[in-house]
Amino acid sequence: MRPCRTVILTLLGLALALSAQDDRGRGRISGSVVDETGAAVQGAAVVAESSGGGTRIDGKTDKKGHFALMGLGTGAWRVTASKDGFIAAGAEIQVSQIKTNPPVALTLKSASGLDALKADDAGRELLERGGEMLKAKRYDEALAAFEEFARKYPDLYAVRLNIGAVYAGRGELDKAEAEFRVVLDKDAGSPEGLKAHKETALRALSGLGEAALERGDLAAAQEHFRRILEISPEDQAAAYNVAEIFFSNQRIDEAITYFEQAARIKKDWPKIYHRLGLAYLNKGDLDKAAENLNKFLELDPGNPEAANVAAAVAAIEKTRGGKRLPAPEED
Repeated sequence: MRPCRTVILTLLGLALALSAQDDRGRGRISGSVVDETGAAVQGAAVVAESSGGGTRIDGKTDKKGHFALMGLGTGAWRVTASKDGFIAAGAEIQVSQIKTNPPVALTLKSASGLDALKADDAGRELLERGGEMLKAKRYDEALAAFEEFARKYPDLYAVRLNIGAVYAGRGELDKAEAEFRVVLDKDAGSPEGLKAHKETALRALSGLGEAALERGDLAAAQEHFRRILEISPEDQAAAYNVAEIFFSNQRIDEAITYFEQAARIKKDWPKIYHRLGLAYLNKGDLDKAAENLNKFLELDPGNPEAANVAAAVAAIEKTRGGKRLPAPEED
């Protein structure tokens, strides 16, 4: 006797339903969530997920940090606790529907700095919005975003660099310098010192150097850029800036030293060879001037200054009469 088609379909549906509920059952787990001091964490989200990832059961901790989850099937589960301001913690457990399951104890560590920011979409959006507003020169909006971020994450003090950039953009140099110094002082005051915080220290010193240049205080600017080279001898921009300061003060030999340092660091930077050529021209060393100006033309023949530089090289060659002049005597 053949079974009725309706009965077959009913049995098939029941089998599918049972399959879908394999992770569900009468299992119950309980436990507690505390912080690093042992204090109860109220309102932590507690999630139990089956090993296959097909079933999820959610709960929250009470005032005493306790939680209880029901409806778990037999087998492996992962229990995770999380709360804003903490790093999530979890544990792998085996659930039984027959025996009493042992309590689950989870400890949440306080999240600070980057750990907290990684889990904070709103915090990252503040930084992104501030950056966009700064780029668009909408300084008031940029400042509002960065300052809100600084209040929320006071230990991520590098945001003061962004605030300093806003003030510099608005021409408020005193305020800009104050922000750059906050970062530099915190870096210097750390046990590791400035070199351990290289990126932020360099940005702070660069900001101070640019502000000093804006003020026309060449001595202060030179000192800031020299400190950059102490921390990062391979910073071609700092070497170039120091060279420019010396050049503008007609201290040609010192300017050449730093221009050549920048050229050693970044050998294919056309601008360096242009400035070196002019520096040697000021010194009266026509051979070196022609050599560096020709290097500039070789690297950047389409530069708007190329025609003027080519004319200068032609004039140098005419002055030399096609003959190589002896190098100037050392003092």
